[in-house]
Amino acid sequence: MKYSIGLVKAGTLALAGTLLIAGAVAQADDKPAIEVITHAGAGGGTDVNSRMMMLRSRRTLKQDMVVVNKRGGGGAAAMNYFMSRPADGNTIMTFTVGHAITMGKGKTRLTVEDMAPIARGTNDPQILMVNCKTSPYKTPEEFVAGMKNGDKLKFGGTQTGTIDHITVFLWAKRLGVPMPTYIPFKGGGELATQLVAGAVDVGTLNLSEAAAPVEAGDICPLVILANEGMAPIPAAKTAKELGIDLVLSTTRGFVTHAGVDEARRAELEAGMMKAMGHSLYQAYLMNSGLDATSPQPSGPWGEQIRMMITEFGPALKEMGLVN
Repeated sequence: MKYSIGLVKAGTLALAGTLLIAGAVAQADDKPAIEVITHAGAGGGTDVNSRMMMLRSRRTLKQDMVVVNKRGGGGAAAMNYFMSRPADGNTIMTFTVGHAITMGKGKTRLTVEDMAPIARGTNDPQILMVNCKTSPYKTPEEFVAGMKNGDKLKFGGTQTGTIDHITVFLWAKRLGVPMPTYIPFKGGGELATQLVAGAVDVGTLNLSEAAAPVEAGDICPLVILANEGMAPIPAAKTAKELGIDLVLSTTRGFVTHAGVDEARRAELEAGMMKAMGHSLYQAYLMNSGLDATSPQPSGPWGEQIRMMITEFGPALKEMGLVN
């Protein structure tokens, strides 16, 4: 698969436009519309992902779906609104890595026990990347050995208290070394540019964020924090292949209330998984730099949610970001 930033932006915008003109589907059998709660404004990545899921789920579930945008508090407003809704199977929340971090910070009353996972929609693994031309590390093994030997490196990520910041902390902890210098940037594009410029030694990036410089041979991905490797970057290895148990991703998926009847929850899962297997959703994934492994059923998605919440709370405390 080719990852082109231009393709990602153009393709995603085109698909988003399809969503906006698609319109609502007539409600079947007078069923109420399903509320799909997001923490992003209209047009944001999570909002677009939710609408792409809805495009075919309306048909597979034979029920209309409407987006409810609740912005604020890093997802806290959306989670608190979700808790106020009845557990009747007609409310879905788009749950992201940001929600898990907000829960880890104790900024919401929502707990993992309050949610029933439905399906994962997107998954973009965290990848540790270096400057191909200037880095002394040419292989994943050299990079790990260098850190274990005490090499002082500057890591870059997006903002502080984010998945990138937590990734650097947990990576160092798994290696048994002190937290490296962490330099925050406004976004992944800026970070990729500064990694090429030499402002940092290691960038914590998603492949979709660094597509162009990776293709150009300016940035070399070394370690993928995922269960499996990625075809476009065969030289990179997973942390697990290097003997390091760490799996972290920028991810989005869908949950409903824990009290929802199991038959209804299973109906939602089946309908949404079928919808995300459709060519429209698969094209959205491809244009976003992702692949067909992103959609996953409730089992692995629920395990991923629990892992994130379990990891993030203690990490944020150790990092001094939570009292």
